[in-house]
This record gives sequence, structure tokens and C-alpha cells, in this order.
Amino acid sequence: MLAQSKPFVPAGFKVPDTLQNEHFRIRMLTVNDVVKDYDAVMSSIEHLKAMYPTSSWPSKDLTFEQDLIDLGWHQKEFQMRSSFAYTVVSIDENKVLGCLYINPTTKGDYDASITMWVRASEVDNGLDPILFDSVKMWISKEWPFKKVAYPGREINWTDWKSMN
Repeated sequence: MLAQSKPFVPAGFKVPDTLQNEHFRIRMLTVNDVVKDYDAVMSSIEHLKAMYPTSSWPSKDLTFEQDLIDLGWHQKEFQMRSSFAYTVVSIDENKVLGCLYINPTTKGDYDASITMWVRASEVDNGLDPILFDSVKMWISKEWPFKKVAYPGREINWTDWKSMN
């Protein structure tokens, strides 16, 4: 966790519970999502490796238990308001379609770094640009950030990793 001199979001800020449209629902990621999350991650390893080329996540040997631990960590950070991980689910909640991560950063003059992914089976359905556009609008309208970075999308990973 990134040590911060000030809170990531103001104390009085009500963190949005959900974002929903005709394509998906975005809501807090919890340990209760582990079965569907694990399926989404494990069925998308090659796609995720290509999206996050500088990351060791996810590994092919990711266990169900390790995914549960990761989700618990994300859930606790959300409760502490130090970062916010959301699951992207189908409207009927039968399938995890992806994830969204809103994190603090000290890089450049950005006050938040936002990454997201959709499962490999949804890429050809065109869900990724729909998710990105929806999230950008949601962040600009509902969140208190002045300047947001979207590494891997608007800033390439090499430039992001080398940024101070």
C-alpha cells in the first residue's frame, strides 16, 4: 500500500457504490466474487499478460486460494478508502466480465491511476472500449480527482513505469 500524507479521497466523499448501464454493472469487488473472478482471470491469462506486460500478474499457477487472498486485500483497501477495486459483472451478476482498479499515485501530477480489464471472451464483443469510455465519464463526473492517469491506455506502460 502506498504511504500517503493525505487521504486518497476526502473524508466526506461518498464513494460510489455502482455504475450500471445496459452492458454491465460495476460494484465493489469482494471475497464473495472469488468463484466468478477466478474463472474470468484464469480464462484470460494470455490476454491479461498482453494488457499488463510489465506485471507478473496473473501467473498460470495462480491458485483459487491466492485469488481469494487478493480479493480480500482489495476489499480491505476499499473499506480503508486507500484504493478501490470494482468488479465488472453482467447485469444478472452471473458472470464476471472484468475489473476496475482506482489507485493513488505520486507519478507526475496525477492524483489517481486507473486500470481496468475485460475477460478475453468479451474483447471481440467490443466491451473493452465501452468499459473504458464509461469509466472515464464516471470518474470525471462522480469522483474528486483533478488529474487521472490511465496507464496502458492513454500512457504506455514503459513511459508510466519510468515516470517520477
